[in-house]
Amino acid sequence: MSRRCFIIKKFKIIALACLPISLLVYVFAVSPIGHAQTPQIPKSQTDQDQSDVLRVYTQLVQTDVMVFDKQGRFVNGLKAGDFELRIDGIAKPIEFFEKITAGSSNEETQLAAARGAATQSRANEPAPLDRGRPIFFYVDDLHLDLAALQTTQKLITRFIDQEMGQNDEAAIASASGQIGFLQQLTDNKAVLHAALERLKFRPYSVRDSDRPPISEYQAVLVMNNDYEITGYLSEETMRQTPGLTREMAESMVNSRAQAVSQQGNAVTTNTLAGLDSLIRSASKLPGRKLLFFISSGFFIDDRNSDTRSKLQRITSAAARSGVVIYSMDARGLVASLNDISNPSGFDVSGRLERANSGELRASQDSMSVLAGDTGGRAVFNTNSLGPGLNRALKETSTYYLLAWKPDRESPQTKFRRIEVKVVGRPELTVQVRRGFFDREPENTKTAKADKVAKDKKENEAVTSPATELRKVMLAPYPTRDLPVSLNLSYLSTPAKGLMLSTALEVPNEGLSFVPVDGKQAAVVTVVGTVFDDKGNAGGTFNNRITITAPSLEAARSGTDLKYGYPIYVKPGLYQVRVGVRDETSGRAGTAHGWIEIPNLSSGQLALSTLFLGARAQAAATTANASAINDDPNNTVPLSINHNFSPNGYLRFLVVAYNAALAPSDAKPDLAVQVQIVRDGQPVTTTALRKLSVEGLPDLTRIPYAAEISLSGLPAGRYLLQVTVIDRVAKKSASQQNRFAIE
Repeated sequence: MSRRCFIIKKFKIIALACLPISLLVYVFAVSPIGHAQTPQIPKSQTDQDQSDVLRVYTQLVQTDVMVFDKQGRFVNGLKAGDFELRIDGIAKPIEFFEKITAGSSNEETQLAAARGAATQSRANEPAPLDRGRPIFFYVDDLHLDLAALQTTQKLITRFIDQEMGQNDEAAIASASGQIGFLQQLTDNKAVLHAALERLKFRPYSVRDSDRPPISEYQAVLVMNNDYEITGYLSEETMRQTPGLTREMAESMVNSRAQAVSQQGNAVTTNTLAGLDSLIRSASKLPGRKLLFFISSGFFIDDRNSDTRSKLQRITSAAARSGVVIYSMDARGLVASLNDISNPSGFDVSGRLERANSGELRASQDSMSVLAGDTGGRAVFNTNSLGPGLNRALKETSTYYLLAWKPDRESPQTKFRRIEVKVVGRPELTVQVRRGFFDREPENTKTAKADKVAKDKKENEAVTSPATELRKVMLAPYPTRDLPVSLNLSYLSTPAKGLMLSTALEVPNEGLSFVPVDGKQAAVVTVVGTVFDDKGNAGGTFNNRITITAPSLEAARSGTDLKYGYPIYVKPGLYQVRVGVRDETSGRAGTAHGWIEIPNLSSGQLALSTLFLGARAQAAATTANASAINDDPNNTVPLSINHNFSPNGYLRFLVVAYNAALAPSDAKPDLAVQVQIVRDGQPVTTTALRKLSVEGLPDLTRIPYAAEISLSGLPAGRYLLQVTVIDRVAKKSASQQNRFAIE
């Protein structure tokens, strides 16, 4: 196979010796491609995990607080003595106080300190860069009409394309579950766009076909003994059905209202169940989480449902999980909620108009509760939700953390009210969670289901380590008890087409080595599965690996465990989940990754994955370029974890596919530009350079390799972006890959 090199003399980019493409794939161990049944990815966590932002009956209880001035700006410089804290109206001394930047590298350390847990030194405070936050969009598609759904899709699309930070992760979830397998937290924008495309309009199912029509809000009023609306509907029923007595008409109205109310309560229950599940599962993530609840509102029927109790459970779960909710009404600015498809009757008495006047506010009450009780805001009555989203992103980026000692009494199933104010500063607005349960109220159905599951598990035969590891691997969020790095890449091979390569790495220092026959040995189980965008399993691997070394010191300093698995696939969106278990200690680690593989048969310009490596030696020059070509020892190992040392050289390789050929010489005319980006801002940008194709036997696959200096770049997280421009077809394609300087 031909080897090619390309030399760029300027901008500190120098040619790298190109290896055969087959050697660029991370293949350390290959297992036969197997088939597995489609796994069921859990939608929620049933474990009652304690909070990241509020812990009850440990050393301290803590909550997050935001303070704003009249212009809506965060108020800096406040001290613990500036605050007054009350729990159930009783003043509590503040035992811990600190200002925290959401998503910063030391946020979890600060939260642990507030709980009284062991902390690490924070001598080196992080720079105000590299912040990454988990951001959730929960779309209540069970209550959205078509216009509201379209507004929601435009809002989230704008966030993905313009507002999402370089290190942020986001998830789009829906009340109906129609997003399916793509309802996951990720930094991959292709996944988020695909998830958003799955949101389709679902006609609201609460309807009343009889006459006079009874809306859901009117049904709630009837069930709560509203005299005026009950009287109006009864009289209309008598008018349209001659011969009915008043008592008979009222009975019919009450029966119909109950049916409509039950339909509405069932839909609302599904909406709140999905929201509760999402919030509880987020407790597995460190730090504070921001959740946008987008809906057209729903009603609280205190007489026939426990909606208010469900809302209280959700706000308490949000406190324990560190979730702040911003509620958004996707209907925008509306004057009336009257539905033209379900027209109201004519009422000269004005009773119907008076009854319906409170419908809009009533439909927003529950959304206001979710926002206000979790320390967020409600964004209502505006046709432009974008500013509300931007404001939420900005104002939740910084907060104060307050902690206090709990009462010594045993925890009860009691909802505690939190009040916080800034002493002597009434002009300031304080946003704080309004309460939490000492102990979560027991859900009878959940408790019974948990008991059945526990009994079943106890009666089952002992499962293999690989089976247990797969259960951990399929959890919504990765487990990091054992550090696992995952790297996904793809290439188009001439013989078999598109190849997806999975590579994982585990540092030896995380493994348990024990003496075996005069040597040190560690045994690990490695499992993994490739899923398509619908959650169907394709290739799987399962291996038991033994690592040996002459001594413990040699084991710790030796080459880390690396494992690779290639599979040939069709174009599409794929997720790979891997798990590694140390058989001696029982500790496990998992990792998830997404990759989008383009359809090269379309003939459009496309790029392979960016393959990254690094070296610390002095840069090559044009004088010794030929030596690089010929000296195999000058090659650089490709990196899996993409963690590099400062002041070295980042090497990369990318392959361009489907370049157009110029009519004049039947050759492509490609130019390349390289950028290094940090926190959304380019820190290094090269000039366009022509890509040489001299001597290439296959012009459908054009490799380009180079290196770029990391000198002067501080520690942090970066993006390498390579853009190739086809000057014949007047098209361009870009590829990105993340790396960190430590």
